[in-house]
Amino acid sequence: MKKVLILTYYWPPSGGPGVQRWLKFVKYLPDMGYEPVVVTVDSAKATYPVIDESLLSEVPEKLQVISTATREPYGLYKKLSGRKQVPYSGFTNESSDGWLSKTSRFLRGNLFVPDARKGWNYFAVKKAGELIKKHNIQFLITTSPPHSTQLAGLKLKELFPEITWLADLRDPWTDIFYYSKMLHLPHIKKKDLKFENTVLQNADTVITVSEFLRKIFLKKTGVKDHEKIHVITNGFDPGDFGKAVAIPDDNIFKLTYVGTISDEYDLSGFIKALEKVKAEIKEELKIVFAGNICRRWKQPLMEKFSDIIQFKGHISHQEAITEMQRADMLLLVIPDITQNEGIITGKIFEYLAASRPVLGIGPKSGDAAIVLDKTRTGQMFSYHDHEAMYRFIMQFVLKQKEWFPDQEQIHNFSRKAQTEKLVQLMESHRK
Repeated sequence: MKKVLILTYYWPPSGGPGVQRWLKFVKYLPDMGYEPVVVTVDSAKATYPVIDESLLSEVPEKLQVISTATREPYGLYKKLSGRKQVPYSGFTNESSDGWLSKTSRFLRGNLFVPDARKGWNYFAVKKAGELIKKHNIQFLITTSPPHSTQLAGLKLKELFPEITWLADLRDPWTDIFYYSKMLHLPHIKKKDLKFENTVLQNADTVITVSEFLRKIFLKKTGVKDHEKIHVITNGFDPGDFGKAVAIPDDNIFKLTYVGTISDEYDLSGFIKALEKVKAEIKEELKIVFAGNICRRWKQPLMEKFSDIIQFKGHISHQEAITEMQRADMLLLVIPDITQNEGIITGKIFEYLAASRPVLGIGPKSGDAAIVLDKTRTGQMFSYHDHEAMYRFIMQFVLKQKEWFPDQEQIHNFSRKAQTEKLVQLMESHRK
C-alpha cells in the first residue's frame, strides 16, 4: 500500500469543516490503496477557534497520527483578552474600534506572515522529513488554512524534490475577504503575495474547493485550463447520517440553520420573510439556530421571534446532523462579502444528505447556487428578496411544492466520491 503524508494544523479535537474534510479523506484512502500518515500539532499547544471533542471518535483506529510541538503568539493574546479561545479570521471578527483589536491585527498582519501559526512549520518539517526518509513516501499533501502550512510543503519539496506535492487550499490566501483589515505594510503585503505565488508555482498539483477559487488561483499562476489546479469540493459522509434518523414533527414547521452567523451574514431579508410567515402560522412555526451567532443578528431575531426561536449555541458535529434531520427546511446563508460567489460552505453538502429543502441566501450565480440547482435541493435568493423567500417557505408549509432532489447528483458530493478524485490526481503523477 502506498503511503501519503498529510500535513494539517487543524485536527481533532479542533472542530470545523476543514477538519472534517481530511478526517473523511483518511477514512476512505486505505480502501483505494493509499495509507495516510498525518502530521499535526499537539492539541495541548495548539490554538483552535472551535473545539469538537466528538470528532476524536471518528479518527480511524489504525491511522498513524504524529503530533508535534509549536511556537505561537496566541497564548499572549488569550492572557491579555481573558478569552479561552482565539478569534476567527485573524482577529477581524473582533471589535474593529478597540485598541486591542487594532494592535492585534497590525501585529498579526506584519509580524506573522503569512499567519501567526507559522511557528509550527519548524516542527512539522522536521517530523515530516524523518517520515519521508524512513518510509520512502512519494506523496505529500499540505492543507490550509493556516496558509503557513503551505510554506512547510514548499520547504519539504525543496528538501525532497522527487516527492509529489499536492497543496490543498480551502480558502483564498491574499484574496481572503478580511485581508485588507490586517493593516499590512506595503512591503509585507508584497512578501505575502510572493509566498502565495511561490507555493502555486512549485506545488505539483493545487487543489481547491470551488470553481471560483480555482479561477482566482489560475490568474496568479498563468496556468491554463485544468493543467495544475483542480477542484475537489467538500462533501458529506453517508455513514454520519445512518447513525440516527431524526423525524420532523408533523405538527410543527421547523426551519433550521446550522453553523456560525457573523456580522457579514445579511439576514435582513430573511427576517422580513419570517415575519410574514409567522403572521400566518405562528403556532406551527419553530426557528432553530445551532451554532454561534453574533449580536447584530441575534438581537433582532430575539425581539421578533422570542416565542418561537431557539438558539442552541455551538454543538458537536453529530448533534448538528441530528438538527438537520429534525428540520422541515434548512437555511443556508453565504456571507455578504466581496468574491462570495466562490463560497461553498461545508454544511451545504450535509444539507444535501439530510434530504431537506434548502432556502439559500446569497449570490444567485455563485457556486453554492449552482450546487443547489444541480442537485434540485433548493433555491438561492438575493439578500433582500424577502417576498420571494416568503413564497418559497409557504409553498412547503402548505405542501404546494413538489420536491424531487437528484440523488445521483447528490451522490457525487459524497466523501467517498471526493476521495476517488483525490486518488485520481495522485495516480496521474505516478512514475
